Amino acid sequence: MEAQLVRLLDETQLSQEGPRKNAEWQLKQQYSNTDFPLALTNIAAHNDIPINTRQSALLVLKTFVQACWSPQFDEFNGQLFADEARRAQVRQALLDLALSGRDDERKVKSAASLVVSKIATADFPDDWQDLLPTVLNVIGTGADAQLRGALKVLGELVEDCFNEEQFFKVARNLVGVVHEVAVNDKRRPILRALAVSVFRSCFDSLEMVLEDHKAAVKSFAEEILANWIPFFISTIRSALPPAASDEDEQDDNEAFELHRGAIALKLQAVKVLMRIRSVFPSTLTAHSQTLFSSIWEELSRLLPQYYALYIEDDRQGRLEDADGLPYTLDFLVLEELDFLQACLRAPPVRKSLEQQLQARGATVEGSWVTELIKLACGYSQITTEEEGLWDIDVNIFLSEEANVTANYTPRTACGDLMVKLGEWLNAASVEGLLAYTRSLYTTNASWKLKEAALYLLSQILSDYQDVEKKIGAEAAKGYVDFIQHAVQEESVFLRARGYLVAGSLTRTSGDALQSVAANFMQASLQAIDHDSSDIVKVSCIRALQYYLAALPPSVTVPKQAHIISALSGYLDTQDINDLTDSDDLLIAIIETLRDTILKDTSRCLTNGGLDLLFTIASKGATNFQIALMVAETFEEVASTISAIGAEQYAQLTARVVPSLNGAFDVATLTEENALANLSAELLSVMAENGTTPMPPGFVNSVMPRLNRLLLGSQDDELLRSATAAIKHMLNHDPDQVFAFHDQAGKGGLEVVLIIIDRLLNPSVVDNAASEVGGLAAEVVEKAGSERLGPYLVQLLRAVAVRLASAEQAAFIQSLILVFARLSMTAAQDVVTFLADTQINGQSGLNVVISKWLENSINFAGYDDIRQNIIALTKLYTLHDPRLTQIMVKGDLLAPKTDRIMTRSRARAQPDTYSSIPAQLKIIKVLVEELLSPSANGTSARELAAAELDPDEDDDDGDEWEDDGDGFVDLGTGMSKSQLMAFGEVEGSFGDDSAGGRGGRDDETQKYLEEFFRAQANEPGFADVFANLREEEREKLRAMGDA
Repeated sequence: MEAQLVRLLDETQLSQEGPRKNAEWQLKQQYSNTDFPLALTNIAAHNDIPINTRQSALLVLKTFVQACWSPQFDEFNGQLFADEARRAQVRQALLDLALSGRDDERKVKSAASLVVSKIATADFPDDWQDLLPTVLNVIGTGADAQLRGALKVLGELVEDCFNEEQFFKVARNLVGVVHEVAVNDKRRPILRALAVSVFRSCFDSLEMVLEDHKAAVKSFAEEILANWIPFFISTIRSALPPAASDEDEQDDNEAFELHRGAIALKLQAVKVLMRIRSVFPSTLTAHSQTLFSSIWEELSRLLPQYYALYIEDDRQGRLEDADGLPYTLDFLVLEELDFLQACLRAPPVRKSLEQQLQARGATVEGSWVTELIKLACGYSQITTEEEGLWDIDVNIFLSEEANVTANYTPRTACGDLMVKLGEWLNAASVEGLLAYTRSLYTTNASWKLKEAALYLLSQILSDYQDVEKKIGAEAAKGYVDFIQHAVQEESVFLRARGYLVAGSLTRTSGDALQSVAANFMQASLQAIDHDSSDIVKVSCIRALQYYLAALPPSVTVPKQAHIISALSGYLDTQDINDLTDSDDLLIAIIETLRDTILKDTSRCLTNGGLDLLFTIASKGATNFQIALMVAETFEEVASTISAIGAEQYAQLTARVVPSLNGAFDVATLTEENALANLSAELLSVMAENGTTPMPPGFVNSVMPRLNRLLLGSQDDELLRSATAAIKHMLNHDPDQVFAFHDQAGKGGLEVVLIIIDRLLNPSVVDNAASEVGGLAAEVVEKAGSERLGPYLVQLLRAVAVRLASAEQAAFIQSLILVFARLSMTAAQDVVTFLADTQINGQSGLNVVISKWLENSINFAGYDDIRQNIIALTKLYTLHDPRLTQIMVKGDLLAPKTDRIMTRSRARAQPDTYSSIPAQLKIIKVLVEELLSPSANGTSARELAAAELDPDEDDDDGDEWEDDGDGFVDLGTGMSKSQLMAFGEVEGSFGDDSAGGRGGRDDETQKYLEEFFRAQANEPGFADVFANLREEEREKLRAMGDA
């Protein structure tokens, strides 16, 4: 059997799909064979079988365990491997393999450890009682080769297998055994690092129970950390062996092993310290000054080696070993820089550093500030690897500049360090950086150091911009000479940095640089046209955004045409095939183009701005961010030009419509859905911002393509945008729409009705048809019953039938608004029509009203909410007995249980609601829409969302304790719920017309208050009031008292 399995395992690694899939299928057929798991284990333990096959055997075994070992696994297939004798054999064989003394089989032992942990999650401790004692015994007495496997198994147990009770029963013994390995300098450093890594995993278990057993857990932590923290400090202070040569690395010899192990051990020590700081900060506070000085000294010692390996040479970085332990110097430096920044927040460290600064008086130069900046500059230098990558692809450079990359390096860590320093010591950090930059130019330092100093300045300035802070005028002027030198240097990256800093400095210095800012801006434009480097050109394109934001229109508007010409010229030099993969470049260009156009939108009709906008749209339509910026820019152009007058809007349509029609045609030929979607969205934007009436011929020019798309496309986004475009055209110029005739001679009204009929068909998904309700409402309103004739009843019935099956919120809202808008003027007719309509054997009135009232509270958009509220008040004041008889979903009924509601229980016990009359539900909906008089425009729901979680503020929070100097951590200044509530209230997650429910609509609120005051005098309202919940009654009372 084993020979057959080896053959199948080898075939699973073939490149040909057919044989590979067949082998995988045959292996799964063996799941019912009771000898299968032990055979796989034997293959994995066989020394003569290739390593990759043995690994594959363990991978298949892990899959088998998840599928057949225990019902507690999510992957369990129902076929339980229940042979207890064989289960015990498999467990022991796997444990023997993981703890074997062979040191040349790391990958096999790691895979075996993983399978052991999987089985242990099901069998430990009840069916595998000797597992932990065996592992701990090997860790305490075994040879190095055995120790590694034992630590891997223990690490997996700590991470995946222990529950809270099990962990605390063995925690003291476990931590003690691991500590003995970590401090034993006779053990190999890499094994000591692995032991520290296991110790770090223990903090997850400690953190989980900290809230419920704070005193006991803190006491235990302080007891064990009393031994560990001195060890971590001595580890950080220990000298790092000389870096291994390339030959040593390739040979994996003793010198390389020693260097790798020492880095891994130091790095794990720092990682544990960071973990202690996050879970038990008070324990670390007493050691914070020692740790701060030790880390600083360590980073100073490591800088020459880091420089030689990564800035002069191009050594491979970001490497981990088979056990997942990082072991390259860049990883260690990165971790230590982060910990250095953390130490700066410790109150004892901060107090000491502030005292040192105060003792020096007003002089920052030569202080610890400049020394720290010197260290940060050293690690901020561009590495050889970054040079190569940025030279090859400017998109990588731009993603780093825009901070949209996940690549976190020592350079970016130093930028973060400078930002935190600047937040704490505003003036001192800028003065210290200026002093150090000055010294670099007086000592003729390398271009990399000069660039690093300016890079750190750019990070500080970026933070200043984010918090609307200004750099001092004297400091800003002090950098002018350095910028002028930088842009004339031979190094591409220093030139690029000079242009970027010039723009950023202009943006954050107020009027301090007005005398030179225009020259800086002109220099950037010249560089886009004439510099030989793409890196410099794209840097200048980004820098233009800063000038456009900072300089007055008198300076920027005259340069609008030059900027657009420069951007267009640069885009023309790029290979069109490369641009499909150049999202970051296109984003940088369109951001600058957007800022340029919006300085004076009226000029974009003649200066090429719109042409360039559509060129970028055609190349980047598949990128969501690019498409969004194109649409937002065009929306601003259309709205502002339309506001100027009909003549200017007609000129806009004359320029834009041919381009959009051309894009539709190209998209049809090339099957580029993204381009068609964007074109439809832009057309919708133009129609929405149209004049009344629309320019002559507008509908005739766009309607044929819209009609073809709406009757033939299956794309959700395209159908939504195209439907919205026709809806807006009907709103602005119904006569022109109705006067349209297609090639078959059908009139505009008939064409629109056919479109509506198609979109209301259940075969069109809710998301695609979400705008059809708005279109139907416009047709009913603009065509009227006289023009629609018998089609009106058919249309309304079709809307009601589709509403019955609709599920998507936006679609439901759009369909309901057809009846809501009619109800505003003819509520009785709507009720009668629906009562006379049958939908799937039910009264149409029952179906529509139930859906209407159930979804009203989720409506979005000021206009739609206002129309819905007015319609509901009209329905209520009818007091129609047909409405009173309808029972709808009322309040949520709380489950009668104190058990935690898991997902499975929630599925088994779905939410239940009371059943109440529709008239009462209308009042409940209207009360919910009523803002609290004391809430400054914030509903009760939003106030609740914005409340601070009382558990968020704790003495073991993100900052180290006793930090009472007023330092604000912008990263934790607001809770998530506060930010979300703020976004809803301010409308920052969507525009007013289509966004959330936040913010005030005074007109609607006044209408609601008048409605309730009028109803309060009606004889039957007291009974309705009595049936409201107490909080609803209180809301109405508060309104009456206001």
